[in-house]
Amino acid sequence: MKKFAIAAALAVTATGATAGGVAPPVLPPVVVVEDTSSSAGGIIVPILALILIAAAVYAND
Repeated sequence: MKKFAIAAALAVTATGATAGGVAPPVLPPVVVVEDTSSSAGGIIVPILALILIAAAVYAND
């Protein structure tokens, strides 16, 4: 009977210890660093567009 009481006590404490389940791991946030382009990259496309438009207007005359 003593062994049964000890086994029952261990079973109760074991279920109480895991009653909340396993907590998810806490991971640090991931920091993403992007390289910034130079400011000249934003002006090249409009300048090329103006050159192409000017060439098209000049070719039509």
